[in-house]
Amino acid sequence: MSQWTAVCPLTQILPATGVCALVNGQQIAIFRPYADEQLWALSNIDPFADASVLSRGIIAEHQQALWVASPLKKQRFRLSDGVCMEDASRSVATFPVRVTAGQVEVCA
Repeated sequence: MSQWTAVCPLTQILPATGVCALVNGQQIAIFRPYADEQLWALSNIDPFADASVLSRGIIAEHQQALWVASPLKKQRFRLSDGVCMEDASRSVATFPVRVTAGQVEVCA
């Protein structure tokens, strides 16, 4: 059974950035592309480099979808479902994320 875990106040995630959180032993990258409460959460592990770096990637829009580019090898992962643009067989896990009373919560 999954449960929601409080991570941080929304105000601690600046718009157009990502942060990493340890939730139930998993590194999860949480992205806030805009100044509103829209958030996305992916595994923080880049499957190409086997490194914990996706939260430091650059968020961009391509083909009407939001993506994060790995800071190491530049592969792009779609925020909505974790699919890798360059190689769908190396996609990353996604996690439900929400804001409740100003607090960011992840379900993992």
